[in-house]
Amino acid sequence: MQLKFQKTLVPEQDGAAKIPAMCWSPNNAKLAVATADRSIVLFDEQGERRDKFSTKPVDAKYGKKSYVIKAMAFSPDSTRLAVGQSDNIIFVYRIGEGWTDKKVICNKFMQPAAVTALTWPTEQALVVGLADGKVRLSNVKSNKASTLYNTDIFVCSLTPHMSGKSILSGHADGSIVRYSFDSGGAQGKICTHPSPPYALAWTASSVIAAGCDKRVISYNENGRILQQFDYSAENDEREFTTAITNPSGQSVVIGSFDRFRVFNWNQRRGAWDEGKPLQIQYLYTITALSWKPDGSKVVCGTLCGSVRMFDCSLKRGLIRNKFETTHVGPSQVIVKDITTGNRATIRSDLGYEIGEIKVMGRDRYVVAHTSDSLLLADLESGKSSEIPWQSGGNEKFYFDSENVAMIFNAGELTVVEYGINDILGSARTEFMNPHLISVRINERKHKTNEDVKRMAYLVDLKTISILDLRFGSTFGQINHDTKIDWLELNETGRKLLFRDKRYRLTLYNIENEQKTTLLSYASYVQWVPGSDVVVAQSRDNLCVWYNIETPDRVTMFPIKGDIQAVVREEGLTEVIVLEGSMQAAYQLDEGLIEFGTAMDDNDFGRAVTFLEQLDQGADAQAMWRQLAAVALEQRRLHVAQRCYAALGDIARARFLEQTLRIAQQAAKQIGGDGTQFYQVRARLAIMNKEFKDAERIYLEQNCLDEAIEMYQSLHKWDEALELAEARNHPDVESLKAKYYRHLADTGQDEKAGEIKQKENDYMAAVDLYLKGNLPVRAARVVTEHSELLQNTDLVQSIAVALIKNELFEKAGELFEKTKDFDRALECYRRGKALNKAIELARYSFPEQVVKLEEEWGDMLVQQKQMDAAINHFIESGNSLKALDAAIRARQWNKAVQIVDVVDNSDLAKEYYGKIAEHYASIKEYDRAERFYIEAGMNKEAVAMYNRAGKWQEAHRLASEFMGTDETSEMYLRQAAELEESGRFKEAEELYVAVGQPNKAIAMYKKADQHEPMMRLVRRFHGEHVQETHKHLASDLEEKGQLREAEQHYMDAGEWKSAVNMYRAAEQWEDAYRIAKASGGDTAQKQVAYMWAKSLGGDSAVKLLQKFNLLDETIDLACDNGAFDFAFDMCRLGLKAKMPAVHLKYALQLEEEGKLPQAEQQFLQAGKPKEAVLMYVHQQNWDEAQRLAEAHCPEAIPEVYIGQARIAFEQQDYAKAESYLLRANKPDIILRSYKELGMWPDALRICKEYLPARLAELQDEYDNEQLKSGAKGA
Repeated sequence: MQLKFQKTLVPEQDGAAKIPAMCWSPNNAKLAVATADRSIVLFDEQGERRDKFSTKPVDAKYGKKSYVIKAMAFSPDSTRLAVGQSDNIIFVYRIGEGWTDKKVICNKFMQPAAVTALTWPTEQALVVGLADGKVRLSNVKSNKASTLYNTDIFVCSLTPHMSGKSILSGHADGSIVRYSFDSGGAQGKICTHPSPPYALAWTASSVIAAGCDKRVISYNENGRILQQFDYSAENDEREFTTAITNPSGQSVVIGSFDRFRVFNWNQRRGAWDEGKPLQIQYLYTITALSWKPDGSKVVCGTLCGSVRMFDCSLKRGLIRNKFETTHVGPSQVIVKDITTGNRATIRSDLGYEIGEIKVMGRDRYVVAHTSDSLLLADLESGKSSEIPWQSGGNEKFYFDSENVAMIFNAGELTVVEYGINDILGSARTEFMNPHLISVRINERKHKTNEDVKRMAYLVDLKTISILDLRFGSTFGQINHDTKIDWLELNETGRKLLFRDKRYRLTLYNIENEQKTTLLSYASYVQWVPGSDVVVAQSRDNLCVWYNIETPDRVTMFPIKGDIQAVVREEGLTEVIVLEGSMQAAYQLDEGLIEFGTAMDDNDFGRAVTFLEQLDQGADAQAMWRQLAAVALEQRRLHVAQRCYAALGDIARARFLEQTLRIAQQAAKQIGGDGTQFYQVRARLAIMNKEFKDAERIYLEQNCLDEAIEMYQSLHKWDEALELAEARNHPDVESLKAKYYRHLADTGQDEKAGEIKQKENDYMAAVDLYLKGNLPVRAARVVTEHSELLQNTDLVQSIAVALIKNELFEKAGELFEKTKDFDRALECYRRGKALNKAIELARYSFPEQVVKLEEEWGDMLVQQKQMDAAINHFIESGNSLKALDAAIRARQWNKAVQIVDVVDNSDLAKEYYGKIAEHYASIKEYDRAERFYIEAGMNKEAVAMYNRAGKWQEAHRLASEFMGTDETSEMYLRQAAELEESGRFKEAEELYVAVGQPNKAIAMYKKADQHEPMMRLVRRFHGEHVQETHKHLASDLEEKGQLREAEQHYMDAGEWKSAVNMYRAAEQWEDAYRIAKASGGDTAQKQVAYMWAKSLGGDSAVKLLQKFNLLDETIDLACDNGAFDFAFDMCRLGLKAKMPAVHLKYALQLEEEGKLPQAEQQFLQAGKPKEAVLMYVHQQNWDEAQRLAEAHCPEAIPEVYIGQARIAFEQQDYAKAESYLLRANKPDIILRSYKELGMWPDALRICKEYLPARLAELQDEYDNEQLKSGAKGA
């Protein structure tokens, strides 16, 4: 590593203006510099000054110059700055995250001596070094300070370990002391440096100390010297004043006068290498150093007040022109997204050199390799991890989860959580697909506040395993009957959704191992972010489960497209649906989502915050009530009080306010939060109306009076008296008297009567009941005690009161008890208690039983209790009323039984018709027909069958009860009506039934329903089937219904007509299809030729090449005389065929007598000889001679031979001989002379031109002479 000057932040002053301290914020955003004028200047990471504020003394009375700043340190969260001063105090300033935040003092810690050093390694641990030798710990949360250890020697330096778990302090006597926070406060001196170690650094491998003796010494953690660098012999070297180590612990910079000394750790040697020192003249003594946490910059402050920034990167690079890499050390690299500014620092804590760096996973995640480890980082969160890893180069990385990286290698899945330098978990699986693995790492806190790190993955295609990554144990395995193609855990890791290849969606509850099928078909499913709400699509329905704990309660909306995503932002949750080319957003109920999630997580603050933003409607009130109930259950009284206040329930709000006061007092007296105090628990039980629980709580504390007082305040005197008597309270009687007076004063005569009844004072009880207008209670007391029945006046007064209140049945019971049966029967009748009246009449007035039965039936009919009335009418012998009641009660079986015994036939027929209508309505047509005929309603029976479409039964009845002509006319009329209404099938049955199938055929033809039409034609006119198909096809072709026309053409065996139809419509694909299927090879080629001809050009060539018919089509075009098309095809697709086409064209032109054109085609075909022969054949010798001499010299003899042949035919032998000699064909002359018997000429020619054959020819001549006798022996 080398330092390179970058810029000056603060220029030097003319005199001494020491920079006493400076520090970088852990988030790299701010640099704080303390100046000599006791101010703090804040710079951004680029070194631009952004803010400045002044510090203050411990007390204003000492003046602003009574102190100097000695040390500074940022908090781990970068929002606070601790400033240590020489006036024995530390101020902690809250400076916020932005530049405009107000600077306020949030903590101050008084110290027994001046502050000399500060470090803030962890959130709560602010460590202070003092001039009196103490090292103290200041807790910013409790605002308290304590001494860690005391050496009584001036603390000149403090430095933390890289982990933040230990510190080193350097003292004026040279001692270096180590203190560990993890080991229960273990501390001890590790070594004594030869001089005060003002320059002290704790690296990854050793402790570096330096001071005024100009020596730099490296110690191990046990104090043994590892290396020593001695500069005491160099005259230009001064004492070392300060030291700093880079964040990776691989480099150290030590400042002195005008010079930086740099030391780099050599991993191979295991020792420090001294780098080239940086000499800066007139820099003067370096008083402060700070290394930027990402390792890219070092800032120094000097005695003269200058602040300078140095770049300490080894090299820089670009990845895909989007990501900048800065190597600040062999084992530390900064990766920055140039477009967004997001950065991550990847550092090998094991000290390995970082090699290849890649940015993957939506340009968010960084992967880097070292020789023995793997580094992973998230650019957005800035978290990084390092794990031991031997790379084979075959790893596959998956970054679908924001909290973890998944690495798949050789069938093993490894999970790494960002920010943790260890493998979180691993599993064996062959199914590495983001949709088949789900990992949840503390994405949302559950109400149990349990740490959740779970993963679901496939063991095989039908088995899901759920792994607890905290312990590496499997606590769930799901066996399914179908292959699984998608799964996902909810954010709390307690529920799992998965879908199989059949698109069945299943919910698995991990806690109780219960599996529930949500949908039988789901094409899309997703958990709504930040909740346990499920969104799914089932065909054309959007399904939403707002409460997944009740999976049977699903909200469904019809949609017209496919779900693309679920988006939740700015307080809205929308389901994005792609409807054609447009996107539609369906908004979900955010209240149910947000509030339900908060309730599931027991996040009451979140629930209250959400409800306060809602309008106070019915839904909001229901949510407030639900939250109040849960808050009360968990003793969150402040939340419950807020809920009841929002609901306007002032009584409960005040009651809870009083309860809170009691709880607060109890908390002060006995500790805790006070909610377990017995009065608080009892009051909450009272509020929930659990009075017995409240009583139990009071009695457990021996507070009987409080329990009784509770019941009294609630006006529950019975419970109060019962409790007092059970516990033998001394004031039971006075309590009873007080209760009785209360009842009397408040007019509660009934309650007073009950008390008198319990005390066996029946007369007083009856008087009180009558006074309170409760004659029924009075009558019950009298009837239960026979001695009171003897009191006629008492009974009479009760009966009068009962009748007055129209309680006739009770009055009748009272009269019956006193044997006054006449008045009892009268009261029963008036009170409509006819059951009791009949029971009384059976033994006292038998002659009135029948009449009472009929009255009872009439009453039941008035009350619409038809079922009950039937039997009473039968008992009274009134069959007609019983029949009417049975029909009105729809008791048809009873009605049939009753109607059969009715004597009046006319009335019976009327009821038969009603019964028939009922059976017709329930489609029991046989029974309905019987009752229609019994009622003489024959036409209605026929109409019933017609309505039911039972034409044969209707025809049977109509033929039986109506004439044939009338039946036919009715059916034809009915069929016409059915045809008019579009009920063609029923109309067909009617037409066929009356023997008119042609009308049915015509009906179907008119309606363009050809299939049923052809069915009837095949059934009734088989000889005309093909003709009908052909006729239909022609009609359909005219209408443009080509597919249907094709079917009919094919059924008629007219495939050529179908081809011509498609040709005429220029639907060549269909024409070719039919020709290929039905016409064979020749027809297929012919159609392909015509199709290609219609296209022309490249399209035609591509088409023919597709069908592999280019060669045959060119031949076919030539045969048809389409030579222009043939030439185009050859030129564009088959140039080798061009000469053959020219030849065929030449032959055609020759036949047509177009010889010049034919000559050109022969020549283009490369057949000049054929052109010569053409002219020879036409005896055009000049043209033949010209063409042969110009293009085909070897054909010149053919011209002469032709001329010679004509000369022989004209017997111009001399000319013929001349031509043949010019053609060098003396053998032809010889043969011709021999055939003509011109032997002398033949011998002459042979002698002159064929002397070798002369002897043979002479012998032939002699033989010929001998045969003819021309030559003697």
